[in-house]
Amino acid sequence: MPSAMREPLRGVWCATLTPLASDGRPDHERLAAHVRRIFAAGVDGIALFGTTGEGQSFSTAERRAGLDALLAAGIDPARVLAGTGCAALPETIELTRHAVSCGCAGALVLPPFFFKDVSAAGVYASFARIADGVADERLRLYLYHIPQASGVAIEHEAIARLIRDYPTLIAGVKDSEGNLEHALGLLSAFPQLAIFVGFEPHLPAALAAGGAGTICGIANLYPRLIRRLYDHAGDPGNRDALALVERFVAALEGYPLFAAFKALAAELAGDPAWEALRPPLVPLGAREREAWLAAAAQCGIARSDAAGADRSDP
Repeated sequence: MPSAMREPLRGVWCATLTPLASDGRPDHERLAAHVRRIFAAGVDGIALFGTTGEGQSFSTAERRAGLDALLAAGIDPARVLAGTGCAALPETIELTRHAVSCGCAGALVLPPFFFKDVSAAGVYASFARIADGVADERLRLYLYHIPQASGVAIEHEAIARLIRDYPTLIAGVKDSEGNLEHALGLLSAFPQLAIFVGFEPHLPAALAAGGAGTICGIANLYPRLIRRLYDHAGDPGNRDALALVERFVAALEGYPLFAAFKALAAELAGDPAWEALRPPLVPLGAREREAWLAAAAQCGIARSDAAGADRSDP
């Protein structure tokens, strides 16, 4: 069996969108083509079936099949961080065990997200049960902090206990809270972990403080721009890349994120199939779509920074 990566991850990782086929199921062929395209544009790896990928809309069987199909298409498992968090712990354990057995770089796991006001002890117990249930020394857990979506924060107390009890299994944190102070606090408290930011404008500041990189959605659309932001984060002359990212994020405000991302993906790829979402998410209406695409175009991001310039993919 292949073994998972031992070293903590770094770099530009894309929280991949999930294309859907006409029957509403994940479109494996389009997904593999998309991953190859963004890898060619400089992305180091992907987070599969995370928030941007509508992961909670898909069954465990669909998520297993999606990962299997991606690997069968030749994608290196060492470049895949599998989103395995589910509301039910046995399902999270099943998906996480499968990701480890496939040789994935790690598992990106949400805290328990259905029940609210979960204590730090409860968050610790959930992740500990996953580690014990998978029971594989190859496991590398990346804790997924996104309280505005999950409703549950991963507090320092829980992280410290997990590091103490599972020192070789806890590899990092994806901090998608969008609060730079929180990300810097994680970097200060847990320098041994790979801390990734999900909010792209925070990438330069996080890297300067020892951050590992970003796991982000914009890399689906403009991977070369995010690559440039990462590679030249400390270069004063790279303010242009940060300004472009900031303008794009500002333009997104007022639009539903997932529908906006997929509408722009469809536009960049010349492939209307990319607009499909699984309910309860729905595509943009015609007027909203037109307004969003105009706003995105006004950000001034060069087409050469985009994924999807090759329109020969299915």
